[in-house]
Amino acid sequence: MTSVNFRHIAPLISICMLLSFSVKAQSATVTVNLSSMGVRPDTGKDMSGKLAEAIDAIGEKYGKADVCLKFEPGRYDFHPEKAPRCDYYISNHDQVAQKPVAMDFNGWSGLTVDGAGAEFIFHGRMMPVAVVNSSDCILKNFSIDFDNPHISQAIIIESGADGITFRPEKWVKCRRDKKTSRFISYGDGWEHTPTSAIAFEPDTRHIVYRTSDLWCKLDSVTEVSPGVFKAHKWIDNRLKAGTVLALRTGGRPTPGILLSDDTDTSIENVKIHYAEGMGVLAQVCKNVTLDHFGVCLRGDDDPRYFTTQADATHFSGCKGHIYSCDGLYEGMMDDAINIHGTYLKVTSREDDHTLVGRYMHPQAYGFKWGEPGDTVQFLATRRMDIEGSPNTIRTITPVDTPTVDGAKEFRITFTDPLPATMLPEGSYGMENLTWSPTAQFENNTIRNNRARGSLFSTPRHTVVRNNLFDHTSGAAILLCGDCNGWFETGACRDVTITDNRFINSLTNMFQFTEAVISIYPVIPELNNQTTYFHGGDDVAGITIAGNYFETFDIPLLYAKSVNGLHFSGNHVTYNTDYPAFHSNTCTFRLQRVKNVTIDNNTYSDPARTSTRID
Repeated sequence: MTSVNFRHIAPLISICMLLSFSVKAQSATVTVNLSSMGVRPDTGKDMSGKLAEAIDAIGEKYGKADVCLKFEPGRYDFHPEKAPRCDYYISNHDQVAQKPVAMDFNGWSGLTVDGAGAEFIFHGRMMPVAVVNSSDCILKNFSIDFDNPHISQAIIIESGADGITFRPEKWVKCRRDKKTSRFISYGDGWEHTPTSAIAFEPDTRHIVYRTSDLWCKLDSVTEVSPGVFKAHKWIDNRLKAGTVLALRTGGRPTPGILLSDDTDTSIENVKIHYAEGMGVLAQVCKNVTLDHFGVCLRGDDDPRYFTTQADATHFSGCKGHIYSCDGLYEGMMDDAINIHGTYLKVTSREDDHTLVGRYMHPQAYGFKWGEPGDTVQFLATRRMDIEGSPNTIRTITPVDTPTVDGAKEFRITFTDPLPATMLPEGSYGMENLTWSPTAQFENNTIRNNRARGSLFSTPRHTVVRNNLFDHTSGAAILLCGDCNGWFETGACRDVTITDNRFINSLTNMFQFTEAVISIYPVIPELNNQTTYFHGGDDVAGITIAGNYFETFDIPLLYAKSVNGLHFSGNHVTYNTDYPAFHSNTCTFRLQRVKNVTIDNNTYSDPARTSTRID
């Protein structure tokens, strides 16, 4: 019943939101043609300084309100030297020092940036776009790319017992260090030795079966001929001649687009072809729409096989509604979408109303966690059981810094007394329920990427509908929740997954990839848990209905700690595209679940189906 009702209601909600964004953004808007201010395409010159000056002048003249910045079609080049330096702390990214930002929009209202089909090409190491402390803003009709990406693409020439011989693509700047014999990739203001790789099939662009993350040894190489290198210590018989490699590090300094502390933001017909971090990172935002947005290649003829260094889109501590529709996500080194909040770990209890909580993950701190009036719930981290009742923030102040920027710890006073049992030595976390969004992810294509297809961790109404998950490499959909490692909230109470098509997921193993759909909260002491993490009494729970699975392997659904799970009306076709290999040999593996329905599904080979309940 939940699925049927949502199909009618959700599109109306989305249309109304889009209309409201449009009306707000277009009222009394002044259009400024940036070419009149010296920001012109196809000059080959650095436009960072001129664009920064233009943005400042326009903001001063119009009060940063109700302005459309219009580019002419063509190529614009941006270098870091003359770009503004900004101290932005960005969730799930490396917290590096000041970041050069080509387009920094801070404190704007009713802003539209219309690229008119422009190509924005970046050099060195910089963040293309930031929209911060703003409202009713639209980014549309442009693409983002880097002239020399920090991921180095190469093709394997020969692979044997004495090492791997590879040839970097012509656009890759690289050399062998004469003193250390290391292979080094470099560019303007950066250089590194790649530490890992992702292998792609040359014809299909699928990630090579059962290769996952390759730990490449490039500390002892020789240049056997001009532009051809041999890694003598890197031996891997899975890698055949012709295999395409994306040689990379784990660094993620900046996303392509940062949205922070914004309200009602829309990104329309924007394509990100490369970013050194995530494609879009939205943190502490209310209402974000991605319409025909893509983290994608330049088309079938693009010689590259990779896009972003991490997730295509990522939403941290947002609220309102997140709507992502008609997108293309391919070749990225992590999920197409990840929606979550951030747990604070309780480090001290000062009195019966006051706790100190800390951001724990080194890539997640320095930004607002909550404000007075927000609703917070507590949980025991080892069991992931809710502790006591939700409470309300009365005051919240940073402990280790004068302001929120850069803060890791917060002193939080609550209106009601805290549970007597909740002491720091018991290991407890805090989740901000106010800053959690509803989500709608529909009509998207996700393909040929590393790790997982999509990840949702929000207690509010979520729909995943009519998407194509094509060779996502790991699990296609993950519902997680983790107050022990990533510290990403939270429980999913009401999720509908319907009308999607899944083609050959699980060709590789990554974290949490236990089945095509993996419901995998991190619960170190599952046997001691007294409640259930996902779902819950008197809620819709998780419904998986009317989907099409095309798979070579067995596991379709893995679920841990769920109250309310329905897998019905799905169609499963088994193929022989790859040999089955997954350690989970059950179609349905269920650990600590109740109120489960699995019925009315069709299978091309019913004999291959099995269920295990622990």
